[in-house]
Amino acid sequence: MTGFGLDHLPYGVASHQGRDLVVVRLGDDVVDLAALAAASPPGFDASVLAGSSLAPLMAAGPEVWAVVRSWLQDTLPDAPASHIPLAEVEMRMPFAVADYVDFYASLNHASNVGKIFRPDAEPLLPNWRHLPVGYHGRAGTVVPSGTPIVRPRGQRRPGPDGRPGFGPSQALDIEAELGFVVGAPSAMGQPVPTGAFADHVFGVTLLNDWSARDIQAWEYVPLGPFLGKSFATSISPWITPLAALDDARAPLPGQDPEPLDYLQVAEPAGLAIELEVVVNDTVVSRPPYASMYWSPAQMLAHMTVNGASLRTGDLYGSGTISGVERDQRGSLLELSWGGSEPFTLDDGTTRTYLLDGDTVILRATAGSITLGEVEGTITA
Repeated sequence: MTGFGLDHLPYGVASHQGRDLVVVRLGDDVVDLAALAAASPPGFDASVLAGSSLAPLMAAGPEVWAVVRSWLQDTLPDAPASHIPLAEVEMRMPFAVADYVDFYASLNHASNVGKIFRPDAEPLLPNWRHLPVGYHGRAGTVVPSGTPIVRPRGQRRPGPDGRPGFGPSQALDIEAELGFVVGAPSAMGQPVPTGAFADHVFGVTLLNDWSARDIQAWEYVPLGPFLGKSFATSISPWITPLAALDDARAPLPGQDPEPLDYLQVAEPAGLAIELEVVVNDTVVSRPPYASMYWSPAQMLAHMTVNGASLRTGDLYGSGTISGVERDQRGSLLELSWGGSEPFTLDDGTTRTYLLDGDTVILRATAGSITLGEVEGTITA
């Protein structure tokens, strides 16, 4: 399969014959890295590959990441015996999420949401162009691709009697994002500068931040998202190493006004990654990550500038990725313009938000690389 060659080699955890294995994907196979290390001694401490989580490898830091990647690229072409067909394994959650932060880094998305939620006001709040806006999510509800998503319940805006409504969300949405996986930790009290991004971030995964817009609209003032977001976030089981995206680096589209000193970043600081949002086999959107206003290095710097520490397994999302055009919007909120403009699927049915039984798949490519997809189906 194209997109999973030696230039990619995403990491994951696969269950095979009753055992969970740290693996790498090559084409339509996975490779048991502990078995490979036993057959081809790598010259480094192979215990980082021996468990049932990516955490030991993630915590080992960028020098080990580079050595492991080089060893794999040298060894895998001559090690077919270590391959296991992908169809014979079940992918697991690749690491335990320590903390989860979600950002709001797309100018197009933030502008659209502002117009929908606050039609009579300036779309962007005054702070938006000065800092990467974000919120802390719920690490315990980050789940791997394929996990069913139960429709959440909660309060909605009051009716004519002034009392809030309550029940299952009627505006269940998705957010097409990239997730950034922290490997090497940092000390509390020591901010991580933008130039140290690659010293701490192990890799990238596709992320769907499921969102209940009717719950969100009632609760988010004044402290921001809470129950409308915390019920589920799906990630791909495959973590693409940061090094595999070197050729995908792209300049940011421009930042005005100039960011404060701690947010200054060397270009190219963005990533040219093309996403697809698929609802029930219909491609409804193709968001371009290269359009994002704030870079992943700036998000990390802002997240730690107050002295907050990083832990192995921290995950932060880019926020919804949306381009300028209607067919580049990364949420159904934007595609249906707050539910007022239904869109049509290939089977002839229309949607504003998700119905029970709907399946959403996020896909992405970066040149010759195909990121692992993330899928979820809505249940009542």
